[in-house]
Amino acid sequence: MNDMSSIRRLQEDGLGPNSDIGNKLRALYGAVQEEGIPNQLLDLLDRLDEVERQSKSGKDE
Repeated sequence: MNDMSSIRRLQEDGLGPNSDIGNKLRALYGAVQEEGIPNQLLDLLDRLDEVERQSKSGKDE
């Protein structure tokens, strides 16, 4: 890429050096999104839901 095309690119997106930061953040966020939720966290959430259901049913009596 020559100097003129990089200047043109910076003018087109209007973000200047922030454009590179945004691209890196998008790539990082995309990688995190593709990671699965750990089974331990899913188990913990299930147990919390069960405790919440039990506490609500105890209040209805």
